[in-house]
Amino acid sequence: MPAYAGDLLDPRQTGGDVLVELSGHRGVDVRTSTRVLIEAVPKWMLRWQLQGHRPDNRIHEGKALARNPFHFTEGFGNPSTGREITERTAVRTDQGEPTWGVGGTYQVVRIVRLATELWDKDTVEEQVQIIGRQRDGRWLDGAPADEDPNFAADPQGRLTPLDSHVRLAAPDRRNPPPLVRRSYSYDRGNGDNGLIFSCFQRDLAKGFESVQKRLEGEAMEYCG
Repeated sequence: MPAYAGDLLDPRQTGGDVLVELSGHRGVDVRTSTRVLIEAVPKWMLRWQLQGHRPDNRIHEGKALARNPFHFTEGFGNPSTGREITERTAVRTDQGEPTWGVGGTYQVVRIVRLATELWDKDTVEEQVQIIGRQRDGRWLDGAPADEDPNFAADPQGRLTPLDSHVRLAAPDRRNPPPLVRRSYSYDRGNGDNGLIFSCFQRDLAKGFESVQKRLEGEAMEYCG
């Protein structure tokens, strides 16, 4: 995957041959499982590991939601049914992928360090304009969190700014990006905290890559 505008990639935390994600309801169980796994493969070289958590993790109408380090609830754009999740994430036979890859998925994982102290100096209203949603997910045009706003009815961005995160990420909410996200917050201490961004898709170019390119120049770049 190429580097994108604003990336400061750390070679020590980039690449590798195998990615293992362990999750559980209790941190102690995850840490124990991690230790057992590492001891079971002594010849493997561990490139990096990072523990995350999902504040306010919950299922709402079939969608996995959580609160990110910027205090906003995310996950409303995920599908709510297993069929829709499979449609967005599972590699199909007509994609030209190897046979062993059919039915699998492409996962993108990016460690995004966030300037949370700087972000918290902004007013909630300023943050809402940068994100393009209320903290609880409600849209700025008054649409409920679980419905799609009509961006076409706001061409000048008077309600939802044109450079807001959600508007650039998915300009047509009725045709969302073909990916499913499941991110985690992390905190290493000493001001190093942010998001372990994770998403799954059957086509990287149409999924993560297209979204990331649209986000270049978003308002959040200059404040977070």
